[in-house]
Amino acid sequence: MTEPTPQIVAVVNETANPAPLGLCAFGMTTVLLNIHNAGFFEMNSMILAMGIFYGGLAQVIAGIIEAKKNNTFGLTAFTSYGFFWLSLVGLIVMPKLGWAAPTTAGAMAAYLSIWGVFTFLLFFGTLRLNRALQFVFGSLTILFFLLVAGKVTGNPAIDHLAGYEGIICGASAIYTGIANVLNEVYGRVVLPIGPVKSTVG
Repeated sequence: MTEPTPQIVAVVNETANPAPLGLCAFGMTTVLLNIHNAGFFEMNSMILAMGIFYGGLAQVIAGIIEAKKNNTFGLTAFTSYGFFWLSLVGLIVMPKLGWAAPTTAGAMAAYLSIWGVFTFLLFFGTLRLNRALQFVFGSLTILFFLLVAGKVTGNPAIDHLAGYEGIICGASAIYTGIANVLNEVYGRVVLPIGPVKSTVG
């Protein structure tokens, strides 16, 4: 009697790409917050709600899906910035609820500084990905340190400059997210993102 030939079963991960969700959630929330920073309207419930539900929870969900797709960079970036938005809302809301003392300018500068350093370190990861993400993370690094300068100096002109720069940063993230969607749907490059050619091998 001959033994049955073993069969090889290939497991295909058909999970959808969560990057567009994460990028659009980050980008749209960033644009709206920085329209405020640029001086066009006050801090309000619209920004806080976006920070909790889209910038916050949607990015965390995207990061968890990236983990399923074995994408360490996506997991780290989306979950971290998702919780960044949630923590930022907490810094604004908790003092108003009487849960904690308001954050001082110095403490806020430290908070923004550590996120700026984190973003700068992630920027090096984008050097192996694509030009669009390089712009997103590069401009986000600049945004964080402009906001730090605004807190340290107390100069509202720097805050307004940061606002305009943040609008550009957020818009670039939206572009990258939509580019991923349209390029996948049409099966060709509709919006270029400038993929980096690997030098390995």
